[in-house]
Amino acid sequence: MNHATIRLYQELINFLAPGETPPGELRGEVRKSFIGNPAVKDLIESLGVPHTEVDLVVVNGDSVGFDYPVHDGDRIAVYPVFESFDVSPVSRVRNTPLRRTRFILDVHLGKLARVLRMLGFDALYDNCWDDPEIVGRGIEEHRIILTRDHGILKRREVSHGYLVRSDDPIEQAAEVVRRFDLAGDIRPFERCTACNGTIEPVAKNTVEHELLPGTRESFSEFFRCSGCGRIYWKGTHYDKMLEKIEAVLARSGNGRGSRASRRAGPKDRSQ
Repeated sequence: MNHATIRLYQELINFLAPGETPPGELRGEVRKSFIGNPAVKDLIESLGVPHTEVDLVVVNGDSVGFDYPVHDGDRIAVYPVFESFDVSPVSRVRNTPLRRTRFILDVHLGKLARVLRMLGFDALYDNCWDDPEIVGRGIEEHRIILTRDHGILKRREVSHGYLVRSDDPIEQAAEVVRRFDLAGDIRPFERCTACNGTIEPVAKNTVEHELLPGTRESFSEFFRCSGCGRIYWKGTHYDKMLEKIEAVLARSGNGRGSRASRRAGPKDRSQ
């Protein structure tokens, strides 16, 4: 039987089962037994850490890829994603940047999808999609998979994903903004919260026949979703939605909430 010492850093430690780190050892350090020479990816995931949470693996002082065959006595350091730091002197475990602003969400994250769309992010969601379909579309369309399920992120073909921790959709959105450093990319109300289509200005005289009399008389600026045709205007929900955007930015630890809100377009409500 071979053995390797694996040290997890920062939030990766949270994936370890209670009591996984032996008494007297450094927090996050585990002595792992194995047979043969398994890939370091498999050994890391055997501890409960999805490989999509990992951006750097160092073995005996050298950075390696996920396919590195682990040997008896190896000392392995495993680091989470580096979104705001320059780690160019070492080799990341993926060939392309982890950060993307296109997402696909699993069945548990419908409310998060709406919040991300409200922030202006491309976020696909359908509560009928199963895991294989989510993975397939994620790969084909180069989207980050957002999920509450460890299992989907352990699939070998998945390279870009994030395990959402919170149950609250505002906090979930703050997690995503914080993790992928997206505060500067927020463009409120540029996407339809219902279907993810883009929203464009439209002349009032082209949509007034679809409006209720009160709406037609009270508002002059209108917008239409290019996907589902839903009509938007700056209605009564506008301030509440701005408050949600401010809350996301505040919880993400970013101080630019007010500036992001001032960029918001006059569209938030539909017929």
